[in-house]
Amino acid sequence: MPANTDFAHYCCDLLASAGRCVAKRMFGGFSISTDGLTIAILADLGDGEKLWLKGDDIARSQYEAEGCKIFSYQAKGIPRSMNYFSSPEEAMDSPDAMRHWAALALSCALRARVSKSLAKPRIESPAKPKASAPRGALKPIKN
Repeated sequence: MPANTDFAHYCCDLLASAGRCVAKRMFGGFSISTDGLTIAILADLGDGEKLWLKGDDIARSQYEAEGCKIFSYQAKGIPRSMNYFSSPEEAMDSPDAMRHWAALALSCALRARVSKSLAKPRIESPAKPKASAPRGALKPIKN
């Protein structure tokens, strides 16, 4: 079932304390980002459409303490998971109730960005090629 645009807008409102949120269609659901950082996704894994908040190893214990489930799915019969956790039910009630979780998701996204940039190998620019004669210029004649 395709993701509900109204639910996506509602989730953007809930997460607004993290910054101006934008929902974009993604694989039958939505991604929600602020300032180019994905802080949440909306997806239906078979038990209804849910808001999944960005997580990492640092935040995992907070999500688990609230009974949040990790985003997991089957790909070619192999179980997979992503660092997103279901939103706590009570946080879905209002932007104020979501404030802590929006900040947590944003901090996870910021850490992921830093980690990703540190992991990228530095690519040195190639040496400049030697200047050649401009196109159409006369070339010396060899005898």
